[in-house]
Amino acid sequence: MLVFLECETTGLEISDRLCSLGFVYGDEIHYELINPLKKVPPSASAIHHITNEMLKESPVFALSHSELKLKELNSVENILISHNAPFDLAMLQKEGVTWQGGVIDTLKCSKALMDDLEGYSLQFLRYELRLYRTEGEFFEKHGVEIFPHHALSDALHVKMIYEYLLEMAEEEELISLSQSRLLLSRLPFGKYAKKRIETVALKDPMYLQWMLGSLMDMDEDLRYSIEFYLR
Repeated sequence: MLVFLECETTGLEISDRLCSLGFVYGDEIHYELINPLKKVPPSASAIHHITNEMLKESPVFALSHSELKLKELNSVENILISHNAPFDLAMLQKEGVTWQGGVIDTLKCSKALMDDLEGYSLQFLRYELRLYRTEGEFFEKHGVEIFPHHALSDALHVKMIYEYLLEMAEEEELISLSQSRLLLSRLPFGKYAKKRIETVALKDPMYLQWMLGSLMDMDEDLRYSIEFYLR
């Protein structure tokens, strides 16, 4: 079974936790607010619109329906599909859930199979791939409203992106891509945003060296790609 999952959190730091989960599996959907036992800062609420007041009566993960459902779904036969899967898996790990099945990261697969796009965020791909043309009927079929940065709405967009990617690669290849290091061709940001890394390595290698030494939280695929082209 395929499990399309997205989560919203209190932030992006090591100390941050889940505050909502949405997942789609088979014909079933699930959404739940989770009490993270810490304050949700305005910077996070500004993105997902979840406030501390909304979470007061919500269960902690260990006592939630989400925990029970994920326990049922967490088997080697099932495949978890998420946009930036390592982040979501790390958040689940903090709650004591270690995913046992396969994993497909639609973010990494999109970068690998469509390496000339200007962006790869969920909402960017929604428009770049023109998912908006059919999303109304797709969401209505599942009984879900379109609400960007709402975990269940995002999980359905992940499902749409996955189905789009299947037109370019088989499921096994998507699993393989999700597990492998990805050689990126272009820089995603900075002075040479959208320029080919190979070209920058020839013209301004010191800039790439600076990136490697200064950006400690750099995406692992970007670091691998810069190091590759510098060699």
